[in-house]
Amino acid sequence: MSLISKMTTGIAGLAIMATSAMAADLSIVHGSVGRDHEILRKQLDKFEANTGNTVTIVSMPESTSDQFGQYKLWLAAQSSDIDVYRMDVIWAPQMAAHFIDLNPLVADIIGDFVPAAVESQTVDGKLVALPMFLGAPALYYRSDLLEKYGENVPETWQEMTATAQKIMDAERAAGSDGMYGFVFQGAAYEGLTCNAQEWIASNGGGRIVELDGSIAINNPKAAEALTLAASWVGGIAPEGVLNYKEEDARGVFQSGNAVFMRNWNYAYALAGGEDSPVRGKFAVTTLPTGGEGTSTAATLGGWHLGVTKYSKNQDAAVELVRFLTNYENQKERAIVTSRPPTLSAVYEDADVAAQQEFIPLWKPVVDNALPRPSAATLRKYNEVSSAFWTAVHNTMSGQGSAEENLAKLEQDLTRLKGPRW
Repeated sequence: MSLISKMTTGIAGLAIMATSAMAADLSIVHGSVGRDHEILRKQLDKFEANTGNTVTIVSMPESTSDQFGQYKLWLAAQSSDIDVYRMDVIWAPQMAAHFIDLNPLVADIIGDFVPAAVESQTVDGKLVALPMFLGAPALYYRSDLLEKYGENVPETWQEMTATAQKIMDAERAAGSDGMYGFVFQGAAYEGLTCNAQEWIASNGGGRIVELDGSIAINNPKAAEALTLAASWVGGIAPEGVLNYKEEDARGVFQSGNAVFMRNWNYAYALAGGEDSPVRGKFAVTTLPTGGEGTSTAATLGGWHLGVTKYSKNQDAAVELVRFLTNYENQKERAIVTSRPPTLSAVYEDADVAAQQEFIPLWKPVVDNALPRPSAATLRKYNEVSSAFWTAVHNTMSGQGSAEENLAKLEQDLTRLKGPRW
């Protein structure tokens, strides 16, 4: 071997050793539905090829409430096993102490993100997580069935109820015994909080807890909304809806057995997939209102990426967070999973509009989505949400009237608040 060859080999060997020495083994915890896991793994493979780092996905159950419970255990133990957490939009105020401040590390790109998404992750000036994707629910409907029966897209919950009943009855009479009018997330978990907040707010019943921290949920308009929702169970919705989460509702709708569905944006790509029985037979619209003088209300959703301060590879973890939220990856995620992006420019991308036509149309909905009261209730939000979804679930399952359960909820929230949130 020549001297030059030996030198070249030696330099290459040193480069490999240096890369190996700098490479980090990272882990990202990630609860997913739909094609989230698939697209994440694909993007992580690119990250590994570009950086020499390795990234393991730690999967979580579908229920956000279960995820939150596990996260609290890891963080309370100051575990270094997880470097990057995929966090629900509502968790920043409760978990801020456990995460590094991303502000100085993303100052060059943060101005490109949707302002509302950034604000939702900022606690006392600290950027807890970098927004990954947003969510604002839609009313999915069988456009073929509405056309078949000469029905318009409903604008109010009352119209939706009547249309769902009419089409369900007609389809069952024609032999479709498994047809239902409406499916949604009715299990006793965070998803029900999102649904019920929309029913109440769109009916003029206010918020679970108002922006100033006051409690006014025990009111006639809120009771009216919950009473209507309770009438759906065993009527236009199956009894089992009381145990439905996102994927349960999607399964019924996508199999062709529901006229309407309330669900997040991710379901659009799946329901429109090549193997979907309802491909080409459905469309989406904004959620209904409560009637004259009220407006639609869509809960702000989304998942964001935070780097725990217990990570032993914080620099590499920040690099990963920046990578997963860059333009190329947000564009790919929007096209494949129909998840609304957090970079404003992706909404204007022609490829995204061509392949997921509703995403650019959903920008105003995302911008005006209704946040849950995590900012007002701070670290007590999870208990507040649990008390709320329990009151709603009890009402829908026949355990007390809406008025009775809202009165008890008011007492529970007042006790939780104490002298201050």
